[in-house]
Amino acid sequence: MKLSGRVLASSLGALSVLSFASISGAQTASPKSVAGTWQGAAKVRDTEIPITIRISDRAGKLEAAFLNGPVSNPDVSPASSAKLDGNHLVASFDYFARTLDATVDGNLLTGTYGATRPGKRASAPTTFTAKRVAKLSDPVAAPNAPNVSGSWEIATKSNKGEAAWELRVDPPSAKTAVIKAAIQRIDGDTGGLWGTWDGAHYTLTHFTAAGGAGYIVTPQSDGTLAVRSLLGPVHDSASDLIARKPEEARKLNLGSPTDTTQQTTVKDPNTPLAFSFPDLNGKVISNTDAQFKGKVVIVAIGGSWCPNCHDEAPLLVSLYKRFHAKGLEIVNLDFEQGDPETDTSRLKAFIQHYGITYPVLVAGTTDQLSEKIPQGQNLNCWPTSFFIGRDGLVKETHAGFAGPGNTAGHLALEHEVTKLVEKLLSQPVATQKAALN
Repeated sequence: MKLSGRVLASSLGALSVLSFASISGAQTASPKSVAGTWQGAAKVRDTEIPITIRISDRAGKLEAAFLNGPVSNPDVSPASSAKLDGNHLVASFDYFARTLDATVDGNLLTGTYGATRPGKRASAPTTFTAKRVAKLSDPVAAPNAPNVSGSWEIATKSNKGEAAWELRVDPPSAKTAVIKAAIQRIDGDTGGLWGTWDGAHYTLTHFTAAGGAGYIVTPQSDGTLAVRSLLGPVHDSASDLIARKPEEARKLNLGSPTDTTQQTTVKDPNTPLAFSFPDLNGKVISNTDAQFKGKVVIVAIGGSWCPNCHDEAPLLVSLYKRFHAKGLEIVNLDFEQGDPETDTSRLKAFIQHYGITYPVLVAGTTDQLSEKIPQGQNLNCWPTSFFIGRDGLVKETHAGFAGPGNTAGHLALEHEVTKLVEKLLSQPVATQKAALN
């Protein structure tokens, strides 16, 4: 399915922005001549997704990043490194094990974005073409654009037991017609999707370090929204989805989104959650180690391949910095995809990119999750975090993660998790043991 010229043109105004540094010259590009903003389209699964590329030269050093959203406050996915050799630009996004490989021809940039080391799980690289633009600007408000902001529910039957997903839509600011939305599933959200009204529907897209995504949202006469993925079915649901306001969904006796604290439990809440795995240096760390005794511990299960785990990492890093001295420990149990050529290098880049200083343990591959964490009940979301009290027992479990793309959901989750950590830290071992009896 391809976007029409009209849809693509309206979307390019402020949807995706990619940032790099180096390009221009007639025959041989230089860092200064390549600097600028480039806009165009990326072909993802035979569908064109708007993309904006901005390249910058900082004292002769190239920097690259994908940007999305309003020009005044874009979402940024920076490259780990960027190099220019003649007219050949390579920008590496090591924390996702992906590389942008492009050729500069005057004001035209063409290339691919895909796996750095293509393996059995790697999809075909995304091709893109972009032209340099003089200046970025957000589109002005379209006349009679309907207000679709707020919380909506999409009825579904997923293989994880969900009855509904949530569609969150932020209202446009007073300065721009761009709206932001995200679909929240039990395992995480789609990432921020940005777009504008073209007179018939909202086209919402992004192109980030994790890749491209796109949806068309069309208001219906009955007050619902028709939601269509531009890239085909979402997980195990059909590509055509219907979003309703929660109160309307209740009138139809439709199920609500799953409570993230109820998706996953432990088989025996009176038994400590056991783990014993090596870190990247081969040092084995276990739940019985002295460093965890009497501490509040967050055991975060995830993988460097998982976009929602990338969304979770900054919050965990922030919590660790804020509460470690007060008794908080965090352990990341990492499950990768079983590709030795990619897994270790991507995990190292993941740790470096987010500045993780708590232990990250190599627990296994994704298909070994149940085997390696047998105490987990209905453990099937990436990420999932277990919150352990000072007595070593699991007090609460959170499945999935509401990332920054889901603005309201993310802020609520940050508040909820912070309060939970503060509560657990305030309870000495004796108090928690008494509470269990």
